[in-house]
Amino acid sequence: MCGRYASARSTTDLAALLGASDETGEALAEPDYNVAPTKPVPAALVRHDERRLVALRWGLVPSWAKDPSIGSRLINARMETVAEKPAFRAAFARRRCLLPADGFYEWAPPPPGQKAKQPWYLTPADGSPFVMAGLYEVWRDAEERLLWTATVITTEAADDVGHVHDRSPLTVPREDWATWLDPDASLDGLLDLLQPAVAGALSAVPVSTQVNDVRNNGPGLLERVETG
Repeated sequence: MCGRYASARSTTDLAALLGASDETGEALAEPDYNVAPTKPVPAALVRHDERRLVALRWGLVPSWAKDPSIGSRLINARMETVAEKPAFRAAFARRRCLLPADGFYEWAPPPPGQKAKQPWYLTPADGSPFVMAGLYEVWRDAEERLLWTATVITTEAADDVGHVHDRSPLTVPREDWATWLDPDASLDGLLDLLQPAVAGALSAVPVSTQVNDVRNNGPGLLERVETG
């Protein structure tokens, strides 16, 4: 799964990268090196034929949900079932987004002599942005207030990621961004646009267990630590 990631680039830079207008306001004014579920995250989507960079809450709340707390359990959507599962199929059909990040964290079994799982930080080896495939939804409460939420699509991890965790986020190549974001795109072949984070494109380094606590933040979370 993808349960934490880093998003330190400015929204100005992200909007330029993704060819979107920046409509995030103050929601993402500070870099976040420990993005956790229910936090606001930058997302590119198309609304009214315009590509926009907006802030969405991480953890998808389907439009039919009675309670928004369901979002904390829907931070990831499995590629294998995303087109059919009731929680995701409507969003997959019409509400796809791009979720830019610097990298993501995963937890491996504890090394010898250590009780806690070992967190790893995985990021593109060339320093480029990591643009994850996502879905978004709009939920209305009893007073018609809107809650915009998102989820990350994941797949089975390949060998260079699988030693850390058995799932990893899917990415969207730049040449396919427009098709992925198009609400009217044919569903046939959409999943074929997505790519697993594999083939040596990622660097993976062990990092401090400080990342386990969502209250900890800052670039120090990305620094390599020695393991047993």
